Amino acid sequence: MSVMKRLSGIVQAKANKTLDKYEDPRETLDLSYEKQLEQLQQVKRGLADVATARKRLELQAQQLQTTAQKYQTQATQALAQNREDLAREALGRRSQVATQLDQLKTQHDQLLTQEDHLKTTSMQLQARVEAFRSQKETLKASYTAAQAQASIGEAVSGISESMSDTGLAMQRAQDKIAQMQARASAVDELMASGALDDLSGSSDPIQAELDKGSRDTDVELQLAQMKSQMGLPQQQPLAAGELATASPSTQSESQDSAVEGTVVDDTPSTDDPFTLK
Repeated sequence: MSVMKRLSGIVQAKANKTLDKYEDPRETLDLSYEKQLEQLQQVKRGLADVATARKRLELQAQQLQTTAQKYQTQATQALAQNREDLAREALGRRSQVATQLDQLKTQHDQLLTQEDHLKTTSMQLQARVEAFRSQKETLKASYTAAQAQASIGEAVSGISESMSDTGLAMQRAQDKIAQMQARASAVDELMASGALDDLSGSSDPIQAELDKGSRDTDVELQLAQMKSQMGLPQQQPLAAGELATASPSTQSESQDSAVEGTVVDDTPSTDDPFTLK
């Protein structure tokens, strides 16, 4: 039983929350005002009905008064003609009319009292409706102003968030630019120091030929120095271009003569094997 009670309370709470979300106080105030107007109209219709009934009783009373006056006249005429029986009959009917008049007067007084009460109620309700209408318009204006202020606040808040996001995006862009500038500067420094040589084979071909000629000349000088130290006959050193075009037979002969005159020294060397002499 307690579980069902809690479940009912939860459902009711969620339903109220949903209704509060979609409820517009201005529409609620207008609906309440319309209901009060309907009540006022009902009171006015009741007042009109009571007044109509009172007027109908007054018309009946006038007719009865006329009838009573007629019976009075007939009684007088009957006595003038020595017709007491007719006079007694006319007076009897007049007495009945008088009784009806008394009953109508009682009803009339009741209707008059009810009419006065309805008039007072109608005036009070009319004043209350007018006061509620003024208060309703004030509340509606206040709600509209508050809603506009809330919308402006939400708009300003949205702009602030947008500006914050824009600031973060600008900061990220600045950081990335600074990182790319630092990377470009580091690459330039490494290229200038030779740490990052171009390994794609797209270097200057003229410089490559010059470097190759320098290496060949150095080799020839080292070879001539070794022959001089060993007492071997010297050959005219070839230029870099001639060395490259020398025939294979010539190079073979030179190598054979160098081998024949070479004395092999079996004495172990104490020098650093990784140092070139």
